[in-house]
Amino acid sequence: MRRPLVPLAVAAALLCAGCSGGSGSGSAQEAEKSAKTSGSGSEADHGAAVRAAVAATKKSSARIDERIEIGDGTAAYVISIKGDFDWAGARGRLGVALGNAVTPRKTSPRLEEIFDGDTVYFGGFAEMEGSWGSIRRDKAEAHYALRAPMNDPEHVLRQVAQMRRASKVGEETVNGAPAVHYRGVLTHETVTLRMVKDMRAKVDTMREQIGGLTVYADAWVDRSGRIVRTRLDWPMGAAGVKATMNLADHGKSVRVNAPDPGKVVRMPAVGGPLSG
Repeated sequence: MRRPLVPLAVAAALLCAGCSGGSGSGSAQEAEKSAKTSGSGSEADHGAAVRAAVAATKKSSARIDERIEIGDGTAAYVISIKGDFDWAGARGRLGVALGNAVTPRKTSPRLEEIFDGDTVYFGGFAEMEGSWGSIRRDKAEAHYALRAPMNDPEHVLRQVAQMRRASKVGEETVNGAPAVHYRGVLTHETVTLRMVKDMRAKVDTMREQIGGLTVYADAWVDRSGRIVRTRLDWPMGAAGVKATMNLADHGKSVRVNAPDPGKVVRMPAVGGPLSG
């Protein structure tokens, strides 16, 4: 019997406690082949195009619609993240929900997040009874594979901007308009960017066991030079995680109100499937 590319127990630990989703396999050879797909220009040109699009996007705002598919080979779940985000103004509001991959709309746990300057507020749990937790935005960490600390869209853009072996896949339609599709791979350092220490250790263990890991990164850039979609994909044999973030309504006004200080509890750290 053919052995899976990654031991499922290890893969599950890297994904999401209490949930799973995604499938496929990847190798360094496949990544190299993917990075040489059709398109004119050099790798440096394509990488520069993606970085320029990220920089332009971070000067504006957009509507966020992200779908994270997670699985360990036996069960599959979807984390949905929706809301508005203003990178230039350092503010935004996101709603996070966890659902079954078969019926993603039938969600149970939910989390509300407010980004205001250097602080992220979070609430929405029944047991919190109208109160909010908070954490410094730059102190939040990622606890699972391909998850952004507190679901911060800026973290996703930062990872995409660091793709290597970038290639131009071609032109596709996103949000009803043409966009250029670029593809590359992420380095180990980018994958583990701002990841908690124990999870980095698990990633390192997996990397040693199979002699390398391949995480794919895709970016779609519209004719205004802004990002309209990103995708991070980490196939792990029978397991895997795929995070697709769609950006629409670029330049929209984003208004948020921070919670009443009397209802906020400062937290030194935040973890869990919904917070990333």
